[in-house]
Amino acid sequence: MENTETKNEQGLIKPDVHNGEDKGQNEYMNDFRGQAQEYGQKFQDAAMKAKDYATETFAQASDKFKELQNRDPKELVEDAKEYARQKPGQTIMISAAIGLLVGFLLRKK
Repeated sequence: MENTETKNEQGLIKPDVHNGEDKGQNEYMNDFRGQAQEYGQKFQDAAMKAKDYATETFAQASDKFKELQNRDPKELVEDAKEYARQKPGQTIMISAAIGLLVGFLLRKK
């Protein structure tokens, strides 16, 4: 015991010091546990936000799909033609993207 005290006095055994305070192993574990709980809570909050966003987006898409089902196909074609007249560049890009997607799907089979 004297040997340990002598080494401690000589500076050979350094106590755990954090921000000028001596900390034992239990305090480190408590700090670690607190941080883990904090990160766990942040993860749960992010998951809830993602779930709410997905639910809201799904509801909007479902409403839009129902709206399109109730419309006359001829009316949909006319709307598409009008959109193409107003925004020809976007129409070409959308058509190209759809063509690539269909090409990839058919190529894999």
